[in-house]
Amino acid sequence: MTTRLLNEDITTQVQEVLGQLQEPVEVLFFGRKQDCDYCAETLQLVEEVVDLSDKLGLTVYDVEENDALAKQYKVDKTPGLVIAGVDGGQVLDYGVRFAGIPSGHEFSSLIQGLILVSGRDSGLNPQTREFLTGLEKPVLLQVFVTPTCGYCPRAVVLAHQMAMESPMVEAEMVGATEFPEISQRYGVSGVPQTTINEGAGTVVGALPEENLLSEIMRAVG
Repeated sequence: MTTRLLNEDITTQVQEVLGQLQEPVEVLFFGRKQDCDYCAETLQLVEEVVDLSDKLGLTVYDVEENDALAKQYKVDKTPGLVIAGVDGGQVLDYGVRFAGIPSGHEFSSLIQGLILVSGRDSGLNPQTREFLTGLEKPVLLQVFVTPTCGYCPRAVVLAHQMAMESPMVEAEMVGATEFPEISQRYGVSGVPQTTINEGAGTVVGALPEENLLSEIMRAVG
């Protein structure tokens, strides 16, 4: 029998928090059979969470066997998670992504991502909403994290809120140690680091909403 990843106390706490879920949410898991250190653990973690609410569903894909779908959801790293809404059987992609296992402090980012997508509202300030609504260029936010970083979830959740607000924004938590080549490419020396449009802009630290907004404005300007 597989040992559970979430102990009884955490399971109870998570179940209580998931009581906030409003609309249905589908988690799309993308893995691969080889060269994926954390695929099995990530899938187990998500399965344990999804079991705690009837508003949550899970679909499992292989990036190689489901290549077209992985491309559609812009998943190019495994394990990869897409947190999507569901409405009348239609999957609604809000650009909320995870690359790597959301473990340690990042477990809270996963739970908050589910609640965010379920609420169908970004919760951002009016001026942020106004700018993001008028976006004409695509924005990719990649938030580099480690499981031991206590400030990282704030940066991840903020990026996910921005994705929630605009179809032009895609936001991805990236495990810095799981994907060292990408971390190196963008000069990640401390976490959280939010890289905008593959290096056009960078924010280091869990900065307030307006700071990230001004750096996005500068990067797409």
